[in-house]
Amino acid sequence: MTSDTIISIFLGVGLAASVGFRVFLPLFALSLAAYFDLWELNNSWEWIGSLGAVVALGVAMLVEIFAYFIPWVDNILDSVAVPLAAIAGTAVMVSTVADLDPVVTWALAIIAGGGTATAIKGAGATGRLASTATTGGLANPIVSTVETGTAVVVSTASIFAPILAAVLVIIILVIIFTIYRKLRPVIKRTNENE
Repeated sequence: MTSDTIISIFLGVGLAASVGFRVFLPLFALSLAAYFDLWELNNSWEWIGSLGAVVALGVAMLVEIFAYFIPWVDNILDSVAVPLAAIAGTAVMVSTVADLDPVVTWALAIIAGGGTATAIKGAGATGRLASTATTGGLANPIVSTVETGTAVVVSTASIFAPILAAVLVIIILVIIFTIYRKLRPVIKRTNENE
């Protein structure tokens, strides 16, 4: 395994983690990076670097970001975004991994890419549900701001410093699962009271 392959895996994992916060933001970042030749994508994924893809993903990103600032709409988006995150996390991993056998690439993409994105999106959706239940949705815009900011930081780090992005992903996963364990009893009590 070459250093380029390892770096490409770190890029993919970082972008997949970002997908767990915002589905379209890391795709847009990858599209921009490919458009400006900052990152070379696998041959079958070069279309992501086209101007049309940059514009389409940019519009989708803006719509998604602003929709998450609307309480209750954000909860509906989360229910749709969990399966989308799995698909997008897998896609960014496949599009970035270099010089691996296709079977290994797809296995890695599904497990590391799709798995990371789904884990983060699922924990985030649970956190947002707890926020909605405990604050009536008033704290949800704060949650959305933190999620969007995290997606921007990790996406940027993934493109410019993939090793740093991998470290950030590990830190984020530890923080999310610590918070999730603390929120789980609150959510359970809320569901029992309904």
